[in-house]
Amino acid sequence: MINPAFSFNDLTEGDVSRVAQEVAFLVQTGDTLALEGDLGAGKSTFARALIRAISGNPSLEIPSPTFTLVQAYETPRFDIAHFDLYRLSDASEIDELGLDAALTRGIAVIEWPSKGDDRIPRERFTIRFDETGAPDRRNVSIGTPADFVARIERFAAIRDFLARAGWGEASTAFSYLQGDASPRRYARLQKADGTRAILMDSPQRPDGPPIRDGKSYSAIAHLAESVRAFVAIGGALGANGLSVPRILAEDLAQGLLIIEDFGDEVFGAEVARGRDQAELWKRGVATLIAVQSVPPPPRIVLSDGSTFALPEADDGVLEIETQLLLDWYWPALHGTPAPQSARDAFTALWKSTFERLLGQPKTWLLRDFHSPNLIALDNRPSPRDVGIIDFQDAMIGPAAYDLVSLLEDARVDVPENLEKQLLDHYVAVNASRNPAFDEPEFRFSYAALGAQRNTKILGIFARLAMRDGKRQYLAHMPRIWGYLERDLQHEALAGLRAWYDANLPRSLRAEALKI
Repeated sequence: MINPAFSFNDLTEGDVSRVAQEVAFLVQTGDTLALEGDLGAGKSTFARALIRAISGNPSLEIPSPTFTLVQAYETPRFDIAHFDLYRLSDASEIDELGLDAALTRGIAVIEWPSKGDDRIPRERFTIRFDETGAPDRRNVSIGTPADFVARIERFAAIRDFLARAGWGEASTAFSYLQGDASPRRYARLQKADGTRAILMDSPQRPDGPPIRDGKSYSAIAHLAESVRAFVAIGGALGANGLSVPRILAEDLAQGLLIIEDFGDEVFGAEVARGRDQAELWKRGVATLIAVQSVPPPPRIVLSDGSTFALPEADDGVLEIETQLLLDWYWPALHGTPAPQSARDAFTALWKSTFERLLGQPKTWLLRDFHSPNLIALDNRPSPRDVGIIDFQDAMIGPAAYDLVSLLEDARVDVPENLEKQLLDHYVAVNASRNPAFDEPEFRFSYAALGAQRNTKILGIFARLAMRDGKRQYLAHMPRIWGYLERDLQHEALAGLRAWYDANLPRSLRAEALKI
C-alpha cells in the first residue's frame, strides 16, 4: 500500500525543482519514482531537475521521452532511465523498454505510470502533482510503501534541519556530491548570493551483527558510528591550526551537519587536470608533519557537554582489516573460500608483524589521509593550505600510517621516485626535530603498514564490487598490487612476501576477479 507520507502545497516551479533536488539526495539503485498528474502538472519539470541533480550537471540536456518512450542517462552515481508511458497502447509493451534491467543498474523515473498497470513495481515512490487555483502553483505529495517510511522520515528530517539552519529556501541550489566508498552522503548548498556550504548526512550507523568476541566489524575496526566523531576530531585539529571544515550548523542527535565548503580543488582531481603532483604531495606531507607535531588529546568535549575519546589502534583493528583479503579478494580471485591452512599461516605472519608495529611511538592517525580527502587551499599559508576532510575514523597509532596512505594513494598513481623523495624528506624533518627518532624502525613501520593497508584495500575493493555492485573500484587493483609488491620488499616482511607469492602469485594478480 502506498501512503501519502509527505505533502507540499502551493509550490512554484522553482519550489518543484528544489524538491526534486532533495529527492535526488534520497534515491538509490533499484528505486522507482512514479510521477502522477495531468498534462502540464509539473512531472517533466520535476524529472529534469531530478536527473540534473543526480548527474551533477545543471545544464544537462533532458529531452522529453514522449516519442522515444525512454531516455537513458549514465551518471557517476548510477544509471537513470526516464520513461514516458503516455503513448503506450498496451501495458505489455513496457516489457520491451527494459524497465527490469534499468532497475538493476540504477533508478527508473516514470511519467504516466498508470499506463503500465501492474508491471510497475509496487515498491516505489509515488509522486503526485495537482493543480491549485493559481496557474503557476502546484501541490505535490510523495507516497511510499511501508518499507520506505524510514527513508522518507530521513528526507523530512533533512528538510527541517536545513530550514532551521537558514538553508531551506527554494532559491538555494541543492546538488548531490558524488561520494566515494563511504556510507555518508554529501550535498553542496548554494544560496542566490553565491554563499556555499556542504550538507553532511551521517545518521547513527547500526552496530551490525557480532562477528568476533561478541563485537561487530565496526566496533573491532574502531569505525565512527555517529557524527560526533567528526565534530570532536575536527574541533581538535582546528584548534591546532589545521584547515578542517568549520561547523556552521549541527544536529548531533540526527547526524546532520552543515560545514564549510572547501571547493573542488581535490588533490586527485587537480592532478587529473594537469597540476604538478609533486608540489601537491609535498604540501600534503608538510600538513601531516604539522598534524603530528601536537599530541592528540585524551578526551574532547562536544557542544552538548558529552565527551569523545580517540580509540587506539590495536591488533584487533589491524587483523580484521587484513582478513578482508581472505574474506573477499581470495574467493573473488580463486572462486573458492580460502583454505584454513592458508588462513592460519597468513594470520600468524601478520600477528608477529603487528606486535612490532604496535610498539612504535603513537600520534594522530587520521586513517584516510589521501587524495580524495585533501583539498588545495591556495589562498592559505602552509600548513593550512591543505584542507582535510573525512577524518571521523581517526585513531591514536603509528605515525607511518598516514604517510603511506598519501604516498601510496589508492586512486592516483604515485611514482616510486616521488614516494622515495617524500619519504626521505619526512624522515629528515623528523630526525632533525627529534633526536630519539628511530629511522630504521620507522622505515619498517612504513613498509609494514603499507602492506597492511594495501592488503585491506584489495579486500575492500573486492567487497565493493561483489556486495555493493561498485565495480569501478576494480580498475585500481593493479595500482594496489604495485604498491603492495614495493612494501613486501622490506627484509623484515620476507615471510609475508613468500605467503603472497605462494597463494596469490604474480601470474594471477592481473586476472579479472570472478564477480
